Amino acid sequence: TLAKPFLKVVASLIIFHLSGAAKKGTEKQTTSETQKSVQCGTWTKHADGGIFTSPNYPSKYPPDRECIYIIEAAPRQCIELYFDEKYSIEPSWECKFDHIEVRDGPFGFSPIIGRFCGQQNPPVIKSSGRFLWIKFFADGELESMGFSARYNFTPE
Repeated sequence: TLAKPFLKVVASLIIFHLSGAAKKGTEKQTTSETQKSVQCGTWTKHADGGIFTSPNYPSKYPPDRECIYIIEAAPRQCIELYFDEKYSIEPSWECKFDHIEVRDGPFGFSPIIGRFCGQQNPPVIKSSGRFLWIKFFADGELESMGFSARYNFTPE
């Protein structure tokens, strides 16, 4: 089908975007910092679910970071996403600054489920299909603990 090559291209573009986006503003980065930036975000499809966190969790996340996490379930499965209670993202009106954005699908233009920040962990999130797209965004100031999220798969 056309879907597989298309998803490979999308995954490549995301990885390319992550490695480029993390370097803006600071040209003189150490090697370990560059590697950390590239690892910010993943495309994941472990059959039995898993966990992902904001950078440095449970210590403060770094400023100026954008991480994209894409979770892929097997065909005819949906995703359940749970955020740990140890959760803190800089609060702001409409979560304009630091935030987590969750979308129901594999893309940044998939239908939005919600945008979250503050001290209260988000509710349990369920996808309608086999993908969730999650963005963690941190601006240049007021870092916090961040988040830990776990996911598992359920039949459609």
